[in-house]
Amino acid sequence: MHTQEPLTISLESSPLECWGDESTASALRAPAVRLHLTGISLRETAAVLEQFGVTRSYQAVFQWIHRVAEQAPDPSRARLRRVAVDETVVTIGTEQQWLYAAIDIETKLMLGVRIFDRRGTDPAAAFLGQLAEKHDLSKTTFLVDGMSYLTALARCDLRGHLDYVDQNLIEKWFQTLAMWIDQFHQTWMGGRASAQRWLVAFVHYYTTQRLNQVLNNRTPAEQVMNQ
Repeated sequence: MHTQEPLTISLESSPLECWGDESTASALRAPAVRLHLTGISLRETAAVLEQFGVTRSYQAVFQWIHRVAEQAPDPSRARLRRVAVDETVVTIGTEQQWLYAAIDIETKLMLGVRIFDRRGTDPAAAFLGQLAEKHDLSKTTFLVDGMSYLTALARCDLRGHLDYVDQNLIEKWFQTLAMWIDQFHQTWMGGRASAQRWLVAFVHYYTTQRLNQVLNNRTPAEQVMNQ
């Protein structure tokens, strides 16, 4: 059975301080954040609030999403054995940027996402170095699809090898992300920092709320707890 504990902790308790002196009660803000992250647009979320007698703009809901993203905890520390890493191009405003992401093959846990203005060995090494600061990667093998990643891994003292089969899992995640970006494209008009905050919120949803059929309808967070 899907547990609500991670969602309750992340959206109702810890973000209260970051929401500050908002006039809208937290009992309504938390469900509003849930609604948006599970597929309802910002405007539709604001319309739902109106059904409860609360009139707030979709921009206000957007700010709640960002504040939650800034307070979202890092992914659980799993036993990471095989991690797929790759990058994809995204459009922020009118400019193309590069989104780097990493996912654990076994648990489907997203380890991190970060946006860069270019691709190559240097941004790859910066991204991998950030992952190494958050996770124990001493027994982790990274699955990559290019030689530049092998150079970046060597810079960070990490292990990896070329893999074009299991590494494809990160490509599937990019496809899922692309569908969500199409739905909430207005969120990406505020610049790279705005997009990064939205991504953190999306990863939090993907990790703690989105049921995965491959994991027997458990979330990656629940899969980690059952390792």
